[in-house]
Amino acid sequence: MAHPSSARRDRAVAWAAGTGVTLAVTLFVVVWTAVATLRAGYGGEPLARTVTGWALVAVGCGALRYRHRRPVAVAAVTLLACCAYYPLSEQDGPLMVTFAVALYTAAAEGRFAASVALAATTLLAVGAGEVRQAPGNRQIDDTSLVMLAGWLISLVAVGRAQRTRTAYLHEAEQRALAAEREQEARARQSATEERLRIAREVHDVLGHSISLINVQAGAVLHRLSKNPAPEAALPAAREALEAVRATSKDALRELRSTLGVLRQADEAAPTAPASGLDRLGELVERARSAGLDAEIRTEGIPRPLPPPLDLAAYRIVQESLTNVTRHARARTALITLTWAGDELRLCVEDDGEGSSGGRTPAGRAPAADAPRADASRGHAPAGRAPGSGIRGMSERARAFGGDLTAHDTADGFRVTARLPLRAAPTTAPLTTPEGNQE
Repeated sequence: MAHPSSARRDRAVAWAAGTGVTLAVTLFVVVWTAVATLRAGYGGEPLARTVTGWALVAVGCGALRYRHRRPVAVAAVTLLACCAYYPLSEQDGPLMVTFAVALYTAAAEGRFAASVALAATTLLAVGAGEVRQAPGNRQIDDTSLVMLAGWLISLVAVGRAQRTRTAYLHEAEQRALAAEREQEARARQSATEERLRIAREVHDVLGHSISLINVQAGAVLHRLSKNPAPEAALPAAREALEAVRATSKDALRELRSTLGVLRQADEAAPTAPASGLDRLGELVERARSAGLDAEIRTEGIPRPLPPPLDLAAYRIVQESLTNVTRHARARTALITLTWAGDELRLCVEDDGEGSSGGRTPAGRAPAADAPRADASRGHAPAGRAPGSGIRGMSERARAFGGDLTAHDTADGFRVTARLPLRAAPTTAPLTTPEGNQE
């Protein structure tokens, strides 16, 4: 987008150039006419004719000042001044130059039809005036008339070419400005997408780890409240602290890896491996330390995944287990990885409460060591905003051309994701699906 000071500078340059042309033409016509008058001597023509001639010169030269504002009107005024000047004055001064400049300006300003009409009118008027003269009194011979026609045609053609060039340069400038605006918009969009990606990664890492720590701490407090004897409390506390330490260590590792993109140019890149499906075992062990009997089942032949897709699959499973440990009050969870053709299907099922909340699977009682969930998985507690777990998982799946569904089952809750193996990452719209869960 053009800066205001630059636009003002361009207008000032254009005004100065127009004023300079006007002054140069005026000086040329006045000096030529004055020299011709002095050479002819005083008394060559009546004073009234001389004064009228100079008045017509002033009108023709003065009209050029407004040739860009009213190009056709100025061309017509200069033509009429010439038509009145040459039959009246005995000094054939170069007043025709003013009409030439005005005619070129009219064509250059896009008034092509008017320019052609004025040129044709001039040629016909000169030709008609010469035809009416006696054979020995002609002022312009046939050769000069042809040269005048070529001169007028050249002025209109050059003005038209200048108009075309100006339009092309303006269009090129607009394209450059549009490309610059598009580049800025893409840069802003990329920055927004990167912020969303980092926020989603931080949410998944901290949400999962802090949820496990909360469940582990709640479980040990529950046990201590039931059996506060030191010989029973110390082993339980030691086991819970070991699990908390391992969980927090993994969380710090993943957080450093996620925030590594924000490091300075002279800082070393993080050396910790990125999370992927090869780390599902560690994820399941942490879930087991929180009291959830988690199991991994693989169907088909596993194959290497691109790092972004590998991370997305890991995060989907991680967020699903986070929801199970935080809200489901489940005893078991089954993670199924199905490698089928050109896609990977993920399925995480549990036997806890569904999105409606308040339901315990038939024939089962809530886990004794699990603290009661704050809210069901489908609705946030009073006074809290609904979570974004399902939404974040859906966005991850859609970014790779896949999809994700989450719904209640007869025995609990199920999250199913489909990830094409050959799809390139795309920007998914940030929409909130029905039935979000945190």
